[in-house]
Amino acid sequence: MSTELYREPARDIEVLRQADVVVCGGGPAGVSAAIAAARTGAKTVLLEGHGALGGIWTSGLLSWIIDAGGKPGIMKEITDRLDKKGARRQSLGEDFTYDPEAMKLLLEEMCCEAGVIVQLHTRVCSAAVDESGRLALALTESKSGRQAWAASCFIDATGDGDLAAQAGCGFALGRPGSGETQPLSLMALVSGILPEDVAPYTMDGLSEEPKRRLLEQMGQAGVFPSYSGPSLFHIRDGLFALMANHMYGAKATDAMQLSQATMLARRELHRIIDGLRAAGGVWSGLHIVSTAAQIGIREGRRIAGRYTVDEHDLQAGRAHEDGVCRVRYGIDIHSTNPEDGKGFGDDGKSSKPYDIPFRALIAADVDGLLLAGRCISGDFVAHSSYRVTGNAVAMGQAAGAAAALCASRRLLPQQLAWPDIRATLSRLEETQWNKP
Repeated sequence: MSTELYREPARDIEVLRQADVVVCGGGPAGVSAAIAAARTGAKTVLLEGHGALGGIWTSGLLSWIIDAGGKPGIMKEITDRLDKKGARRQSLGEDFTYDPEAMKLLLEEMCCEAGVIVQLHTRVCSAAVDESGRLALALTESKSGRQAWAASCFIDATGDGDLAAQAGCGFALGRPGSGETQPLSLMALVSGILPEDVAPYTMDGLSEEPKRRLLEQMGQAGVFPSYSGPSLFHIRDGLFALMANHMYGAKATDAMQLSQATMLARRELHRIIDGLRAAGGVWSGLHIVSTAAQIGIREGRRIAGRYTVDEHDLQAGRAHEDGVCRVRYGIDIHSTNPEDGKGFGDDGKSSKPYDIPFRALIAADVDGLLLAGRCISGDFVAHSSYRVTGNAVAMGQAAGAAAALCASRRLLPQQLAWPDIRATLSRLEETQWNKP
């Protein structure tokens, strides 16, 4: 590609000043942050790049929520409201599947009920920091062109720390030394199979045995997936979700690498499904309903915060006075190199349930910026544990409540007293927001 440079002419950009809190990224963390901020009384804007809220839950068709138990407030409300819609299936363990289409509608309903201003099809492209080192503007690109969003407090819930990086925050990416990142995976919705016929190959929330059996079935069909732990999830009726690929060596921050990985993964999914269907038996009617609009990203930037969660926190099961959630999910590092078995493991390290402190949600290098989801401040090992979406919701809820307090009290996040944040979270968790 050409290495020529083009200097973009200076231009005036409309500044939108209607928000107390601006949340960038409408995935599990961002939606929760926006709802919490709005319910705490802040005028809140939520900006999302895709055409639906939910991020990996919806555009990514994840279909399987991990570490949602013991997360009061918004996570429990989402679970309860999915149940009312008949859109959730509890596994034999604590994790569960959900209907991605029902999830899209539910998250929109919750944001609208809270009074969140939602703008879809909008991506962060730049940021402006004032002379005091405070984030002043988030700049976006959309069909409306470039827009600048002003707020008293911002929340980066983009997953990859896009807003924080544009604002000049320091970050880490990948495994220390090599820089290798966990692989990407493209999900697919599949149908044409009967739940009772494929029960031995369907994830039950208790063991990894269904993965082994499914891999064996694929091998007998002459297809060998790039992920050695292919997973089939039952969503509802005859609808299932399949995760069966690892795209190695692609950085979440490189658009061309993401594009190539997405196309390779889609091709592999079709090859796997075609092979299983050709093998006949219980798979004879198997077909793809849809592949995800967004490839699943396990690892992006880890933004520098006022506390860095590391592997020692996990080993000690460390509790914090300002803990925003208790992480119970263990170390889950998917192979960063296909020569390593194409599976996942813990790198030989141990973990116990531990807390995510609020300080890890406060950006260290720029004022007025909170983090939520997998882009919070942590090391490579810890990130592999707290990155799952049950924890993202809890982090978002805490960030949203804190951002609203910052706006109403004209304070920076690090100036807030933790008891005040905790009291606000308790009110959010105890209030029945969706009264029948």
